[in-house]
Amino acid sequence: MGTTSFHVAVYPWFALGHLTSYLHISNKLAERGNRISFLMPRNTIPKLEHFNLYPDLISFIPITIPDVDGLPPGSETTADLPFSLYSLLMAAMDLTEPAIENFLRELRPHMVFFDFTYWLPALASRLGIKAVNYCTTSPAVVGYVISPERKLHEKSLTETDLLHPPPSFPASAMRLQPYEARDVAAITIKSHGKGISFMERQIISFTSCDAVIFKTCREMDGPYCDYLERQMRKQVFMAGPVLPYPPISNLEEKWVTWLGSFKPKTVIFCAFGSESETVKSALPEGFIERTKGRGVVYGDWVQQQLILHHPSVGCFVTHCGSGSLTEAMVNECQMVLLPHAGDQFINARIMSEELKVGVEVKKSADDGLFTRQAVCKAVITVMDTNNEVGQVVRKNHGKWREFLLSKGLENYYLDDLVQKLHSLLKS
Repeated sequence: MGTTSFHVAVYPWFALGHLTSYLHISNKLAERGNRISFLMPRNTIPKLEHFNLYPDLISFIPITIPDVDGLPPGSETTADLPFSLYSLLMAAMDLTEPAIENFLRELRPHMVFFDFTYWLPALASRLGIKAVNYCTTSPAVVGYVISPERKLHEKSLTETDLLHPPPSFPASAMRLQPYEARDVAAITIKSHGKGISFMERQIISFTSCDAVIFKTCREMDGPYCDYLERQMRKQVFMAGPVLPYPPISNLEEKWVTWLGSFKPKTVIFCAFGSESETVKSALPEGFIERTKGRGVVYGDWVQQQLILHHPSVGCFVTHCGSGSLTEAMVNECQMVLLPHAGDQFINARIMSEELKVGVEVKKSADDGLFTRQAVCKAVITVMDTNNEVGQVVRKNHGKWREFLLSKGLENYYLDDLVQKLHSLLKS
């Protein structure tokens, strides 16, 4: 291997948020002259090809999804399925192991980036390839939920366990509400693939890899990364914020026209992930008619990065997915946090209580129910220039936005990551 470049194979979980996140880091590594072989479902490649900014260095390798009983034909990503069938997609992904082995033997990369395919580290080891867990979740989430301090090889997590962080977790205001702890505990024991729970999958993925990379920087998550490095006895690297490149496409004309009809910073943009179920059936009767001209409901994918950047958007109501939060942090619209499940709860606490860059919608601690008045209050808090809490949030958001966009920050972290990966290959 030359001293200046390496070859990475990447194989993320088949969810659009994971695939796009892996493509962002692939672009950053390719920008530095490294070669990427991106293993991806065959029919999903055209959906992401336009995000490949270095087609001479990033090659998409088509993967055929094996048949699994109950998995609808043609399903390739979680966007094609209801949440209840995700486990079947994971089972299908596990069945690609022989095909992935063949690809890796043929491609002979120096390392493979993965997340949910727990069997990849053992496979990579047999082939003399380093396995790196490129984690799209915050290190605070991983530390809070699956730290070795939890002794998860002995028992399952309970709601009571999750109300508080592990004993030596970094000093933090982070806590889960009872309904959130119940939700996370239920996810950890849920089947995720054939004969394996989500938690078992994660534990094996983290304990058997050669190193872990988080999309973060020391200034934001340093204590959590240090905590995980001590607990997991494994190298933890930080890739920096890995901000998406500015989109090469323009905002669709229908959104340009609609957003352009409002004054600056007056539009509230609500988005709850790229894989939400249909929304129209859940709306109150007559809602679309009553809000005509003032609002629009859209149940498909939108150009979120461009919408957040539009001058008329003043507030972003988000489900707190990590990709959405990164995009929001580097834009000027204020954040209202409305987490729905899993890691989103902890992401929301980090934003509202640690960094104080957004306001979380108040919910019932026992069942998670919230009112429209609670949503209105959170929106008014961040948008009212005279509100004291809103002033603090806007000031902090501005400070972190300036930091994340500061000249040289991303290059510093990515260049350091490349050096650390070179060192890993020599170990």
